[in-house]
Amino acid sequence: MTKIQLANLQYLYKHDDCEGPHPLDTHHIVIQQNSARVFLVFLFALLLFINAIYLCLLNVTANSSSRSSKWLGTLGTIFLLSMLSNACLVKSYYGTLIEKESVVIIPSLGVQLEAHYWSGRVVRSFIPIDKILKPVLKENVTPFTCYWSLVLLVRGKKELNLAFE
Repeated sequence: MTKIQLANLQYLYKHDDCEGPHPLDTHHIVIQQNSARVFLVFLFALLLFINAIYLCLLNVTANSSSRSSKWLGTLGTIFLLSMLSNACLVKSYYGTLIEKESVVIIPSLGVQLEAHYWSGRVVRSFIPIDKILKPVLKENVTPFTCYWSLVLLVRGKKELNLAFE
């Protein structure tokens, strides 16, 4: 069993090569959590919460002279809408973040692609070996860096299958 690990600030690459009667070749890319982005999301949610409290307090001071019970209803509505928008913001952020991607190559069967999200959701797809026309290594060059991506040409599909998003 060969294990290779490479790491930089954003990614951790792991390669496992399993020998035996059923050989497997697995490649994992683990995305390191970017603490700055997480901090900004929670800061934005906190600012929305503070804004809702400010609106509630503004509504309370405006309605305190009339002694009306209507302001309690609008206070609760503003607070509830603020909490719902914060929850939707954080859930949408964590629902789309990928934690780990894996490519499992089974020489006699095919290729299994897995994407593990921070929310716990796992998306798997299997491509049989007879449908794979060719693996292609695609290079994207920008003025600052160079990106590589593994693409599979699949018979019967017009689109390319990215191994790692």
